[in-house]
Amino acid sequence: MHGRALLFVAVLAAALLPRQAARGGELTFTSKMSQTHLLELFTSEGCSSCPPAEVWLGKLKNDEQLWKDFVPIAFHVDYWDGLGWKDRFAQAEWTQRQRAHSSRWGASSVYTPGFVLDGEELRNWAGKLSFHAKENAGLLEATMNGDSVTVGFRPGPNFNTGSAHVAWLGFDLISSVRAGENAGRSLRHDFVVLRHSEAPLVRDANGFWKTDLTSSADHGEGGALACWIESGGVPVQATGGWLSATVKKQEAKENRK
Repeated sequence: MHGRALLFVAVLAAALLPRQAARGGELTFTSKMSQTHLLELFTSEGCSSCPPAEVWLGKLKNDEQLWKDFVPIAFHVDYWDGLGWKDRFAQAEWTQRQRAHSSRWGASSVYTPGFVLDGEELRNWAGKLSFHAKENAGLLEATMNGDSVTVGFRPGPNFNTGSAHVAWLGFDLISSVRAGENAGRSLRHDFVVLRHSEAPLVRDANGFWKTDLTSSADHGEGGALACWIESGGVPVQATGGWLSATVKKQEAKENRK
């Protein structure tokens, strides 16, 4: 009996923790049952107030709770591009996403740096992050094979419909800015959304939601993958992790310390 009890505890613990597994050419990221939070930064190389926010975001690479309790992503917006410097990572799609967030909470304008946590405005972002996670946000699994990602989601209660999102993230990206508010500065970026794909989830007869997403590698391979589920435009669960090449790079850096 004692052995069976220990086995049950081990199985239960495995279900509660996020996992990352590789098999063949596939890489799978699995969330825990409690909520993993999506932290979004809307930023621009043309904004002189953004570098401190990006430095703070970059430090999260070394946070022990990264990918377990939160998934950070940085969207470079394009509304600064006409003010002296064109951000090479900016896309109109990211600006539209920020405007959708702002509209949902009743704001008439957008700004940078702008942080959003689980779809809500986050003004006091400096310092240690604190969360209030839902205990049963659902189990999210994302399996990547090349430029394709298969997403499966077994939701918690009160989930009626939603969409799946995946983003390939870039790290240690350097830009030498020659004009605009940051002229003469060398800016370092992490968690940059290089490419993004979304699709509606489809429910099967067993209550399991799934979809397949693809994205071209034209905008970069990325060093990590972020995946999240939205319902009504609000993120409800997330997962992600390092891709293999980035893991080796991170380990090499740690070994040199």
